[in-house]
Amino acid sequence: MSQRGMRDRTRLARFAAGQAGRAMVSRLLRSRLLRWRFGPLADRLILVPQDLRTGDPSFASELAYGQMGLAGVSASLAERSPFEVPPPSEAWERTLHGFGWLRHMKAARSDRHRDAARKLVARWVELEQQSRLSGLAFESEVVARRIISWLSHAPLLLEGVDQAHYAAVLESLGRQVQRLATSRTSSRQGYPRLLAATALLLAALTISEQERHLEEHTRNFLAELEDQLLDDGGHVSRNPAVLVDILLDLLPLRQCFLARGLAPPETLLAAIPRMILMLRYLRLGDGSLARFNGVGAARSDHLATVLAYDDPQARPLLAAQPSRYVRLQRRRTVVVMDVGGPPPLELAGEAHSGCLSFEMSSGRHVLIVNCGSPGTSGDKARAAARATAAHSTLCLDEKSSSSLVESRLFERSIGALPIEGPPTVSARLKDEDGSMSIDAAHDGYLARYGLIHSREILLDALGERVDGYDRLDPDKGVLRLAHDVPFAIHFHLHPDILLHVDASPSTVTLETRSGELWQFSAPGVPLSIEESTYHGDLSGPRKSVQIVLRGACPGSTQLRWTLIRDASAKPRAGADGSTAGDA
Repeated sequence: MSQRGMRDRTRLARFAAGQAGRAMVSRLLRSRLLRWRFGPLADRLILVPQDLRTGDPSFASELAYGQMGLAGVSASLAERSPFEVPPPSEAWERTLHGFGWLRHMKAARSDRHRDAARKLVARWVELEQQSRLSGLAFESEVVARRIISWLSHAPLLLEGVDQAHYAAVLESLGRQVQRLATSRTSSRQGYPRLLAATALLLAALTISEQERHLEEHTRNFLAELEDQLLDDGGHVSRNPAVLVDILLDLLPLRQCFLARGLAPPETLLAAIPRMILMLRYLRLGDGSLARFNGVGAARSDHLATVLAYDDPQARPLLAAQPSRYVRLQRRRTVVVMDVGGPPPLELAGEAHSGCLSFEMSSGRHVLIVNCGSPGTSGDKARAAARATAAHSTLCLDEKSSSSLVESRLFERSIGALPIEGPPTVSARLKDEDGSMSIDAAHDGYLARYGLIHSREILLDALGERVDGYDRLDPDKGVLRLAHDVPFAIHFHLHPDILLHVDASPSTVTLETRSGELWQFSAPGVPLSIEESTYHGDLSGPRKSVQIVLRGACPGSTQLRWTLIRDASAKPRAGADGSTAGDA
């Protein structure tokens, strides 16, 4: 057996043992014999956490007409409870039972929609008592989100209700807190486990009968936060979008400590500004997050909400070595590049094979992108979006630089097949003579093809020229490969960019909506224009195009490409002239 195969089996065995042990402990703690540990469950609410997520009142209107749209799909209720209709997808069902949609009912600001929300919660409680809810409703991540949602919308659900309704909801909430406390460690690693710890700590701060567990839940929460947050503020999953979700929960949590007259833990106080600085580091000129490792169609208002808590006196992040991202910025132009491999296997279910890919913006206009994550779309769409070819980087022989780990255990446990590799990624950032450059390399193709991919990107001092060099080099001592290996260098364009084909077969011009022009050229290399799909829009997948440079590598190959802003092109009237730093 190969060394890699033995290593994979060892990791799988360790992961399986951990999963089995956590499940056994969870079942034991849920038994009637040990429920005495938790005492009374819930009596009254002490305070209500704030919900920072934006509500959409149109959801309530659609619900009134018997349609419930969640997680990108809609279900027709036909006068039935949404908990009793066939769910159109698992993502829809999880979102339904998470009750995050209560914020939309609140946003409608009407007695009719308030009463509808109360009836839905009451029906859920009835079905819970009758053991008629699906297993998905009691996954730890779903329970945690439901607890936070009910706590955050307690006035909507409980103000002015009769004692029977109040007691039924509070008793159910107490049971759910107990369930989560016993199953927390069986949650999926990464954000789901931190979400569970956050929900339990919120419960201890806001429910009278849960105060006794405040010290325990604080300790568990802080341990989870320290495990997951990197020194630069990035998340261990390498998914930048996770930081937004975490902050939307942690900012109200911090406020709950203050409202109770308690000093928030120093670890929590230090974590929040670090995460905010990392989000600014990974943001492009239009205000969006660079589409790496699971970032797709993100709510810009949610990102703006958490960034509003930024300390204006804080110094911007200059490097993100632990998170393995690099930002180049000069004046209006921003380049963000992925210079790392996937996270650990148990966290790599959403990771993408985009090593050395980059995104670029000029002012408020994004030019070069990765395809992004399609979120709740089908398995085929997600698999295609995770592949190297869906990123603005080099792809060898139509194969990805990372490898899928074929394991049903992992797929069941983390929701998708994880990826691993490249084994080694190096990066060197230089800032000299006013320009910035990144020189990086990975060996994701070394074992299969005997080649190392290196990429250097240089941004000039004025932010008007980007020079790129992509190299393929054989292992030491090898002059020529046994056969030429085909490669393709992809540059996916944002769908708002217009592409003009020039007379030269190696040159095209990119035009932004404001009329700004950038000339892309690859001297001596014919380029092709091919179809692409962009998953970074809330309206759904958008058709786009990509520039592709193709060739064959005999042993050592270097290609140079440039993006040069046409300073003579005048932006159209009404176009914004803001800098990327203002976005």
